[in-house]
Amino acid sequence: MSEHPTLIQSVQRALRIIEVVAEHDGRARAKEVARATALPLATTYHLLRTCAHEGWLQRLDDGSYVLGHRLDVVRMQGTAARSIANARPALEWLRDALGGAVYLAGYVDGEIVVSEIVDGPRAPRIDLWVGMHDAAHATALGKCILGQLPEIEREGYLARHPLHDLTPRTVVDPRRLELPATNEVAVDDGEYAIGVCCVAATVTAGRDTGAVGVVTTPRGIGRRSTRDTLLHGARRVSRALALGAATI
Repeated sequence: MSEHPTLIQSVQRALRIIEVVAEHDGRARAKEVARATALPLATTYHLLRTCAHEGWLQRLDDGSYVLGHRLDVVRMQGTAARSIANARPALEWLRDALGGAVYLAGYVDGEIVVSEIVDGPRAPRIDLWVGMHDAAHATALGKCILGQLPEIEREGYLARHPLHDLTPRTVVDPRRLELPATNEVAVDDGEYAIGVCCVAATVTAGRDTGAVGVVTTPRGIGRRSTRDTLLHGARRVSRALALGAATI
């Protein structure tokens, strides 16, 4: 067996071409790329066209190439992942302080998405048997995020997502939804699933809209200490998310 890993030369060349375009202040012509990579011009053209087709590069009208939109997508996703990793200690603190699984959610491309779940042996997660796309109105996380949206955007979201009747406690009339203000706590008292209670509070990272929620008990919902701890934890998570984004 060979001690050397199998490398795909065409992939190496494509990645090198992207590097060369970036090194030329983000814009280069085929001949410049060919000289920098020591590749035949015909091969360079083939690789440039392939990278442009996939969105890693973009061909301008004058024949030069610039970095493509796919790089922005990767950078944005990497930023989000690192921010969440930076916030994980704060999420774990909140789990331990309130004794319940913690959920972090955000508003992404018009949808409410759970981005992280922090649980443990003493704080097991609640399986989302109905996805957030169809249950935001019945969850503390969803209601917390809906409460942050501008009225027109919120109305549009509710128009796109029917309010399904998940339990006898589920509110299915948009006019009766109890949506919290930024510094208030959202409550799910058996609206998503019978016997499941959650509270959620706003988290922010720049202009992003998000929320952190914790599984609790019916008694926990009514305790002032639960709400104060949640709001304190949400501020810690917000600071960690902002710091993670700023250091990338």
